[in-house]
Amino acid sequence: MRFAIAIEDKFDGVFHSLLVSGWTPVKVFTFPMNGRCAGAAVAAAAERLGVPVQLSRLEPGDLAALRAQACETLVVAGYRWRIGDWTQHLRYAVNFHPSPLPDGRGPWPLVRALREGRKQWGVSCHKLSPEFDQGAVLLKERFDLAEDESHESLDLRCQMALRRLAERLAQNLPAYWDKAKEQAPSDYWDFWTEEERALNLNGTVEQAQKQLRAFGLLGCTLKMGHGAVTVRRAVAWPESHAHAPGTLVHGNGRNLVFALADGYLGLTEWGESVKQVQAPATPPPANPPPSPRGADPK
Repeated sequence: MRFAIAIEDKFDGVFHSLLVSGWTPVKVFTFPMNGRCAGAAVAAAAERLGVPVQLSRLEPGDLAALRAQACETLVVAGYRWRIGDWTQHLRYAVNFHPSPLPDGRGPWPLVRALREGRKQWGVSCHKLSPEFDQGAVLLKERFDLAEDESHESLDLRCQMALRRLAERLAQNLPAYWDKAKEQAPSDYWDFWTEEERALNLNGTVEQAQKQLRAFGLLGCTLKMGHGAVTVRRAVAWPESHAHAPGTLVHGNGRNLVFALADGYLGLTEWGESVKQVQAPATPPPANPPPSPRGADPK
């Protein structure tokens, strides 16, 4: 099968699975992101194979050029731009998506899945459609989520599952294509808002832990002074105390500890607008004696 692929490195397993299965690459499309190539590893592999790489947006003329090269299939995995009508130029076009469609349509549904406490998740391969993530589903894989599932663990699990889907697809794309099932109606999961990304110092330890797991190294935000910081690593633990929630109770270099309703939140990796935040010169005891009302500081 001669194919082109529009991809970022996060899903390079899809590309390599197709190569191992004997498919022949015609062209690689990727894109710049934060001043770098989002598909640098895939592009390097393509160049070693003598396959051209394009960083600019895939346009209708590119689809026509693929047809002229006898390309049969366009594979999409993490590509940032909408792709136009491919049906006049190619026989097949599929997208690999990190959700069990129709649940989780949208650019990066893993965060919401974890924030909602989903017990199960999965990945899908579907026909490329004019509307994002709405084409008929060729293949799907589901798996259970752990109680302490994190953004990083779910991300890696989705990458591995999508690689397995690509292996299966490569064995008999025409058959899977003909048996694809239309999706049921479902809502679209857009990127999270800044409000959804924020840590709540008035909340509980359990809520903070879930928020930290959901965003992982993407980072939560935390209001400090007149600004906000991005928190990429933090810990939270239950402990009785007499502090008002949100109080900065301890500081040691870059490590800061804030009181939550029923415990503490410790920041270990954070940055950005933080100059106005200073740890107390003499922090209160780490384990102050409980008030008559225990953890309730009021």
